[in-house]
Parts: sequence; structure tokens; C-alpha cells
Amino acid sequence: MSSPEHKQKIWQMIKGIKVGMLVTLDDDIPRARPMHLVQDEYDGTLWFFTRRSAEKVVEAASDHDVCLSFSDQEKGVYVSLSGKANLTDDRELIEKYWNPFIAAWFPGGKDDPDVALLEIKVQMGEHWKAKESKAFQLYEFAKANVKKDATPDLGENEKFGG
Repeated sequence: MSSPEHKQKIWQMIKGIKVGMLVTLDDDIPRARPMHLVQDEYDGTLWFFTRRSAEKVVEAASDHDVCLSFSDQEKGVYVSLSGKANLTDDRELIEKYWNPFIAAWFPGGKDDPDVALLEIKVQMGEHWKAKESKAFQLYEFAKANVKKDATPDLGENEKFGG
């Protein structure tokens, strides 16, 4: 759980990335696949369209604990979010989040009975944000190697929830 300010901070980090890797358990083996954010704001819940018949839905129903990771290497932003997944076919939400990008993945349209939303209620997470350029980061690595007791200062890292 996090404050409204922290939720806004997380949203600012992930909203431009758009695609996160969703990790579920497939017979006790972690399995990741890309999922595209569909919302325009974040209040602690993330939404993704899915087919009701998808393996990830079966896996999330078996074990609701999931993890999502987002990364933007150019900006030095990395976010890991863990929470509970649930399937919903709430027609109001489907209508709200439906868009041409999503329609391309669902040729049967939003009224297809296999169309659903995967709701992820985030419970905890961690993020990293590099504070400087790649050149500065290389300098920090070199400095840490020269000063045997130093570690590189690459920027912000924060855990929340849990």
C-alpha cells in the first residue's frame, strides 16, 4: 500500500512505458508475458485486457499472487510491482478502457464473451531511478572499484508496501 503521492510517483514512472511483464506461476514455475496498460491514471490498481481463456487467467486463478515489472533503460527507470490478480468482465470498465489498440487484439469486439479485464491490486513494490547519465553511472562503477569499500551511487531506490 502507498500514499496518494507515492501512487502518483509510480504512475509517472510507468505510464510512458505502457508495457509491463506480468509474472504468474505455471505449475510452480514463474512465467512472464507482456501486458499493455489501458488506464489513464493509477490509484493502486492496474488494468489489462485479456482473453478469459488465456493461460495467464488460469494461472492467476490458481495463485492470485502476481508480479509486474516495467523498465525504461534509456531513462534508467525500473519498477517492480506485486499484488493480487482477479478477472472481471465488468462491462462499464471494458467500455471505459476499450480503444483501437485493444480492438486489434480482439477481432470479436468488446462484446466477445472471451473479452475480460485482469485487475491487479498492487500491494507492494520497489522502484529504481538513475539520477544521471550513463557516463555518470560508469564513473560511479569505476570509483567503487578503485575505492574498495565504496558502492556506486546510481540514484533513487525505494521499497513500499509489504
